[in-house]
Amino acid sequence: MKSDLQWMQAQVVALREVTPTVREFTLRPDTDFVAAHEPGAHLQVQVMTEQGRVQTRSYSLVGEGDGSCWRIAVKRLDDGRGGSRAMWRLAEGDRLQVSAPQNHFPLDLAAPGYLLVAGGIGITPLVLMAQRLGALARRRGVPVAMLYGARHAGEFGYLDTLRDALGEAGVQAHEGAAPIDFDAAIAALPPGGQLYTCGPVPMLEAVKRAWAAAGRPLADLRFETFGSSGRLATQAFTVRIPRHDLSITVPADCTLLDALDAAGVQTLSDCKRGECGLCAMDVLAVDGEVDHRDVFLSPHEKQATTRICACVSRAVGTLTLDSAYRPDR
Repeated sequence: MKSDLQWMQAQVVALREVTPTVREFTLRPDTDFVAAHEPGAHLQVQVMTEQGRVQTRSYSLVGEGDGSCWRIAVKRLDDGRGGSRAMWRLAEGDRLQVSAPQNHFPLDLAAPGYLLVAGGIGITPLVLMAQRLGALARRRGVPVAMLYGARHAGEFGYLDTLRDALGEAGVQAHEGAAPIDFDAAIAALPPGGQLYTCGPVPMLEAVKRAWAAAGRPLADLRFETFGSSGRLATQAFTVRIPRHDLSITVPADCTLLDALDAAGVQTLSDCKRGECGLCAMDVLAVDGEVDHRDVFLSPHEKQATTRICACVSRAVGTLTLDSAYRPDR
């Protein structure tokens, strides 16, 4: 089971280097009118990898739309599954398949205060949030603060846009690997305030721990992950599915979910970002190590290695999985 998507052709009409490793794409879809999108919305994009495989990737829409085009930004990951490299091969005038915008990360404008937390390319869905909340702060005096982490100064994409929206004091840029003081930022948030965050899984886990330690309601923590950062290097691994009498190889440029689908193993999925848990499968045995890249399973579940989110998580070695298949009696 998968979400129904409305697909259409779109043309790349402009390219812009946001940082040395992040490129912005302006896409004009083949439709008479592009409806305004809300903060947190994303597009699904179909790309062809160097190995000739079609991948469907999810990219957040960046900033306000203009009624005719969408903007997305893609970080080049040379050790990833190949989707970002395929996007970076596109030139102005090229065409590709895109979905209508979807939104699993909506912004609630009724909170008494806001904290935005971004890590690296996780800034993309928060750009429009910062713009909308900055306008809200000027109209109603609602407090808004932002923490933005990057490995080095050259990777702070959209920083000028964010400071235009929230002011110089409203955006704290944190460079390097030093821990960010999430506790202090959360303590400054008024009761009932909301935190919106997007970034690599370790950062999201640190934010979740700080939020829980502060005794804040879980419903006021909203997050999105790009599901691309794990502890282990991305490489091929083997999966055995005894109920199907199958043993398959999951290539480095393919997700476990896609490999199972290609092998005829029916799976459930929805978000494909490691958030909803619909694709979680039972792990029967591990000969190697599982690299959990989701934010759905609890730390205890990840440590126990009894389930895996097939859309983003991977392994080194061999996994033995159960499936939903049951033979007719």
